[in-house]
Amino acid sequence: YPNPFNPTTTIRYALPIQGDASLRIYNSAGQLVRTLSSGSQESGEHSATWDGKNDRGQEVATGVYFYRLQAHEGRFDQTRKMILMK
Repeated sequence: YPNPFNPTTTIRYALPIQGDASLRIYNSAGQLVRTLSSGSQESGEHSATWDGKNDRGQEVATGVYFYRLQAHEGRFDQTRKMILMK
């Protein structure tokens, strides 16, 4: 939220049980752009903010990106589209 966004967006998600989870951003070619979180997380509501930058701190180009939430040892995998407009 919001989508499209400029310059930041907040991704909200919920985990029903504690466990390892990762939230990653990919470009339309499927390349990893940014890892927002990775590791053990408590159950409940979570949010992460993406500032439109890659893991090296560089601003990424306008375009379509995907965030992928993986949790519970791969038993949960969700991908959603978002659009960065500059």
